[in-house]
Amino acid sequence: LPSISGHLDPSSHQRVLMKTGLILLIIGHLNFITGSLVHGTVLRFVVNPRDAISLQYAVANTASVISALLTISCGIAALMLSHYLAPTALKWVVFALSASSSLACLSCLLGLTVSIGLTLGSQGRVLLAPCTIGNIALAPVSRECPFDPTRVYSSTLSLWAISLLLDLMEIVFGIRCLLLTLDLLRL
Repeated sequence: LPSISGHLDPSSHQRVLMKTGLILLIIGHLNFITGSLVHGTVLRFVVNPRDAISLQYAVANTASVISALLTISCGIAALMLSHYLAPTALKWVVFALSASSSLACLSCLLGLTVSIGLTLGSQGRVLLAPCTIGNIALAPVSRECPFDPTRVYSSTLSLWAISLLLDLMEIVFGIRCLLLTLDLLRL
């Protein structure tokens, strides 16, 4: 509820900050889990420092996990700020975390989009590079192929799509948190 000066009253700030902090906390955890699943099931086998595409996969996924941690931190700080509106230092911490989280999520959004484009363009050849084609029909999981190659392409793309949506949500709620702290700081 805006007051006469156009700013929210303190009780409205507390409710909105609490909801925003909880949403950021949940979305950050979901994105962290998604990034960990992609790394654990596929990328740990695929990453080759001499291959530019697989290195790009690893960098984009690592950035996604780091941005998820920033979002979680921003959510925790926003929850703390919702209970203690007075400390100016806490307002600046939430401001810095929400700005850095939003920028990190934007870079992850771009990196994951490039990863999806490279995977679709190469028809998943880089994802299947550790496997020898002759053994795929006989034994999906063997010494030559440390993971199930029949589902790696669709699973990786699905997890990256989920991560893209979560990054987009993190950006939206991170900017919302940024605008709330700007209002609290009267900037």
